Amino acid sequence: MKILCLHGFRTSGKFLQNQLSKWHPSLFLHHFHLDYPNGLYGAGGKSDIEEIFPPPYFEWFQFDKDFTEYTNLEECISYLCQYITHKGPFHGLLGFSQGATLCALLLGYKAQGKVLKEHPPFKMFVSISGSKFRDPSICEVAYKDKIETKSVHFIGAKDWLKLPSEELANAFHDPLIIRHPQGHTVPRLDETSTEQLHKWIADILVPSKGGICNGEHDEVGSVEETMKVDDEERKHIINKNTIDASEFEKNEVKEETPKQNININSMDSSEFGTNEVNT
Repeated sequence: MKILCLHGFRTSGKFLQNQLSKWHPSLFLHHFHLDYPNGLYGAGGKSDIEEIFPPPYFEWFQFDKDFTEYTNLEECISYLCQYITHKGPFHGLLGFSQGATLCALLLGYKAQGKVLKEHPPFKMFVSISGSKFRDPSICEVAYKDKIETKSVHFIGAKDWLKLPSEELANAFHDPLIIRHPQGHTVPRLDETSTEQLHKWIADILVPSKGGICNGEHDEVGSVEETMKVDDEERKHIINKNTIDASEFEKNEVKEETPKQNININSMDSSEFGTNEVNT
């Protein structure tokens, strides 16, 4: 099973891979192949991770300070659709910041029949500090209806995108929201958050037999079959993966990804945490 992982603004696929290394491998690495492509464009300016991670750095598209006008977005979407078609099928999507925002857009567009019509439905979406696009012409399509893909959203108390991340979560049907006390970063996971994520993944793995999980394109025959879960097998997966958070906290990477120069509408800047480089 494959997950496409999209990095944040002016970082790289390797940096996102490094960010996620602070999570215990039993969460994703034991179950999925994670694909980390670089953004379509080289960084058009200074990267805020220059002091903590080596270049090159990339961005997926460019935008104005109000995040309502975008440059190279259509080209980016076209590139990602080709990548998914040629490298897939993918079981799910994962993204941080700009990457999460793009993932959600692809899911919304696919739900409305705008892109990836031949690709099997995505079974999962992991959003870390994601947000919604703000161009009305995009919103009217991508977020027209609640997105049905099973999703988990990591929202930081000090994240400058805290409120936009909550707005994105509300665009999905029955999202799991995991809150953490950190800022704009891939967070360390405490024991409670780790257990939540283990259960969420187990619920996806157990019923997903056949179809894309076995490399096939056939969809499961019915909603009942798709949602049928063997409780004993779910418990087995959770118990097998249960670990002490202290085992992986020592592996965390020092990083916090940059605050982009965006005015989130008329929101009071006090709603957002400062842009720190920490863990």
